[in-house]
Amino acid sequence: MSAILRIFVLIAFPALSFGAMPLQDTIGKSRMMLASIPPYRAEVTYDKTSHFLFPAPIKYVDIGSEFLSGGIAEDAGNLLRLKAAVQGFVTETNFSVVTEDGRFYNFNVTYNSAPTTTSYDLERLQRTLSRQESNDVLFDELGVMPPSLADLLMETIWQKNRRAIRHIGARSYGIHFRLKGLCVQDGKYFFHTEVRNRSNVPFRIDFINFKIADKKLVKRTAVQQRLLKPSRMYRTIDEVPGKSTERNVFLLDQFTLTDDKVLLIELYERNGGRHQVLQVENSDLVAARLISNMHLKIR
Repeated sequence: MSAILRIFVLIAFPALSFGAMPLQDTIGKSRMMLASIPPYRAEVTYDKTSHFLFPAPIKYVDIGSEFLSGGIAEDAGNLLRLKAAVQGFVTETNFSVVTEDGRFYNFNVTYNSAPTTTSYDLERLQRTLSRQESNDVLFDELGVMPPSLADLLMETIWQKNRRAIRHIGARSYGIHFRLKGLCVQDGKYFFHTEVRNRSNVPFRIDFINFKIADKKLVKRTAVQQRLLKPSRMYRTIDEVPGKSTERNVFLLDQFTLTDDKVLLIELYERNGGRHQVLQVENSDLVAARLISNMHLKIR
């Protein structure tokens, strides 16, 4: 090959001279850039603690380097405390957080002796972003359903507040506990419950149970009863004040019952005796409405 032809080949077809790997690497990097999650930016200092308030309890934290120190606040599971462990560090570092609602947050952190702020409200920031921009982490208990979708469906059911079930309820001592609706989607049940307090005495909730029991032993001991743990609940309700009503949505894995079994939803009062129990038959479970057929307006 002449020198002139070799120069032409190098200019016109550089990949032929250096191999195809640089072009493939470029394409691969471009595709990875499409999947990248832009980080938030934060500043820390040595003499002050920065606080990061998240919309949901923190499930996982990874601090990128020894330049940072901190942890989850003991009395507030959605609050992260962070400060500089090395005074005046120059190199940028990072940390990442996954919350129980399945959202992923990534932060690039720099040192500033006088940071513009030491308090970061991620809940306020989240409200300004569309749900399509959220970064979901799939949890085993939710299967293929993204956490943001599960939260959105629960929120929609709660806001619509439709009463599709009228025959499942319990009432005593001024407390009316009922199942307003039961939906199913992607292998998950959505139980929409309501507690109405007609008395003047607040109803303080101790706990709520979902369990499968033998029909013949419903009024006896806890023998042959299997507890079901909700994957999620829409709200945390500790008390139903007098003359008021509270509602909630619980997410459970899909299941059915044999003819000799019944689902019990038990609501217990703290330091009281106004306990309520709902009985759900297998016929109620298989009659659950598809969320996709309910014409819910999902934002």
